[in-house]
Amino acid sequence: MSENKKNVPKRRFKEFENAGDWEQCKLKDVSTYSNGGSFENDVQEKGRYELITLKSVDIGGNLVHSGRYVDVEVPTLTKGTLVMILSEQSPGLLGMTTQIPIDNTYILNQRVAEIRPYQSVDSYFLSKAINKNQQYFSRCGAGTKVQNISKSNVENYEFLFPLLQEQQKIGQFFTNIDNLITLHQRKLEKMKALKKAYFTDMFPAEGECKPKLRFAGFTGDWEQRKFSELFTTLQNNALSRAELNSEKGVAMNVHYGDVLIKFRERLDVSKEEVPFIIDDTCVSKYKSSFLNNGDVIIADAAEDETVGKCSEIVGLTTQTVISGLHTIPCRPMQVFASGYLGYYMNSNAYHDQLLPLIQGTKVSSISKSALNDTVIIYPKSKEEQTLIAKYFINLDKLITLHHRKLEKLQNIKKAYLNEMFI
Repeated sequence: MSENKKNVPKRRFKEFENAGDWEQCKLKDVSTYSNGGSFENDVQEKGRYELITLKSVDIGGNLVHSGRYVDVEVPTLTKGTLVMILSEQSPGLLGMTTQIPIDNTYILNQRVAEIRPYQSVDSYFLSKAINKNQQYFSRCGAGTKVQNISKSNVENYEFLFPLLQEQQKIGQFFTNIDNLITLHQRKLEKMKALKKAYFTDMFPAEGECKPKLRFAGFTGDWEQRKFSELFTTLQNNALSRAELNSEKGVAMNVHYGDVLIKFRERLDVSKEEVPFIIDDTCVSKYKSSFLNNGDVIIADAAEDETVGKCSEIVGLTTQTVISGLHTIPCRPMQVFASGYLGYYMNSNAYHDQLLPLIQGTKVSSISKSALNDTVIIYPKSKEEQTLIAKYFINLDKLITLHHRKLEKLQNIKKAYLNEMFI
């Protein structure tokens, strides 16, 4: 399916291998351009039409619900029309497009353009041809705080395209891939929602001594103890990212940013990529605070209410692990089932206690002293603790499985985009 000619893609459907070179054109030669309107004063939570805003297109070129609606009577976008981001809200989004899926549903807001393809161009093909070359629009961007592109930038975008039949075949091919990606995204979101629901039902709500949902054979009230009665706190370091090494070192270092974003409720140090400290002198200062399996690392700072998110250490054998910047390392003074504390302390049953204790405006934080009066609730039976932990571990395995399938499909799509477009 490969060609040596200049204006043909590396990979081509067999029936088009001898169809000749793709033609070069400007976007204005194959479509019409229109700007959106200003509807800020008409926005409401519910309405007849959904407003297409700067947040309606994601980095993958997918349509994202804006959650903003209007009831004004103005022309709506038609099925197959493309919408393009004209002001960059985050890197890689300037000039990104997506297709409008149905008629009489969407209205275009300002700083988003309508690109209406002529009949000689397949709209799905055109969207992919634009998005593949997003760097062109990034180079065209102008502005200080926010990068913007103009009508001229858009209309003068040059690209190569084949005959309509080949465009449609390519468009259908990527439509099928996108449908598979959407299917796995929905499965992944369903599993995440299921986990969130079980977080609510399998740990007691505030003021309760038992959870709503419980494994058969367990009936007694759960134990309630203050944090200060169950934990001792260890020493953490204040090393920045720049002082860590991603590949090797004398000790692993758990940074608060990784706890907030990367690590889950259980941090398996034998599997996860944890950055290293390379200075042996620095490590020796924290010898009394080397972490053990079962220790919990709490992120004490964040830009939002995720402050307090934590990870329980598991999988530790001979590794040296230290708690890093903006963390509170805690060691339980009694034995809990592996994983129980990690899941419980990330549930709303515990985290809701932290919300009134958070301090700060731009950066939220929580102190060691504030944690001391929070309440830890747990079943007296270690067997029940184990069952709860194992249930969430299995859910996490399913979530990981769906996430890997999704990543694989996204990588396949990316590879085909590189080979089937010029």
